[in-house]
Amino acid sequence: MADQYLLRVTAGSSYDTTTHQTVQVNKPTPTHISTAVCDAKISVRIQDYRGLPRNSPNTSPYFSHAGHLHDQYSITFTLLPHKSIPGSALVFGNSFDRPIRDRLPPGTSTALRIVKWAIDPGLDGDLYSDTPHLYGNALSSVNILRVGEKVEDGKGLPELVGKEDVLEEGGDGEGEEWRKSKNVPETSDARKKHFLTKGKTEEWEWEKGRIYECDFFNPYLDFNSFSLKLPGFSLSVLPYLGGTDYLRYVLKIQDTDEVLFVVVFSLLHKEDVEKEEAEPTKEGEDIKVTSQETQGARHEGEKDFEPEADDLD
Repeated sequence: MADQYLLRVTAGSSYDTTTHQTVQVNKPTPTHISTAVCDAKISVRIQDYRGLPRNSPNTSPYFSHAGHLHDQYSITFTLLPHKSIPGSALVFGNSFDRPIRDRLPPGTSTALRIVKWAIDPGLDGDLYSDTPHLYGNALSSVNILRVGEKVEDGKGLPELVGKEDVLEEGGDGEGEEWRKSKNVPETSDARKKHFLTKGKTEEWEWEKGRIYECDFFNPYLDFNSFSLKLPGFSLSVLPYLGGTDYLRYVLKIQDTDEVLFVVVFSLLHKEDVEKEEAEPTKEGEDIKVTSQETQGARHEGEKDFEPEADDLD
């Protein structure tokens, strides 16, 4: 059943996918997002990737690294805040525009309990509400947090930042000393546990003009079979899907609901994509999404893609 679908990954500065860029999955070309709140570079890697653009590699050297041999996907991002953000306010997680309670498979509540127990105790939300969401504080949710140096006012992210290298926990230059001054433990697990302690996120600030690099990954969500594989529990979502579905990751300031970036994993019927690709483009007619994606994404100044209405949430 999984081979009847294709993935499309897009990213942007809002929930509106018509403003998004197509992410070059498994390629060393990050998607650059620039807003009044921040500059960000985002890379997505998916093991056994079947999706758009058509020329995307099905894997990445990332998954050959000793620390990622069993991981199924990764969202790596580099962040340059244009204003200081309280540590308690920045959250990362999933949200949906419409209720999904009628389409959640049996076992969802059990799966959520396992996720909170074994993966991220800081997760909070309600998938059964009219506005389903599941967020955790970014400081305890991301797997890797690396603190960089400050950049001069008015400067953006350096070209070398957001490169293909596998991130490691820690810091660079004076960013390492800045991190130590906040009494943050050196290892990933210890840092996440540290920020789950009441009051610790208030001691941190995502400082204006400082570079931060983060990696979010796990071995539990398999985009190849569209299933959640938790310790002692497996849950397939394919039988419960209908129409075009998506999984949306959001980094936002919870207090003000300001969005820093959004990454959307859209699940498309393969037949629909192939029919659209086969349609000839009339002279003067806009190129369709799938044709654009076959050519590749538009990055940093190039024209963004314009999805068809059928492809939207």
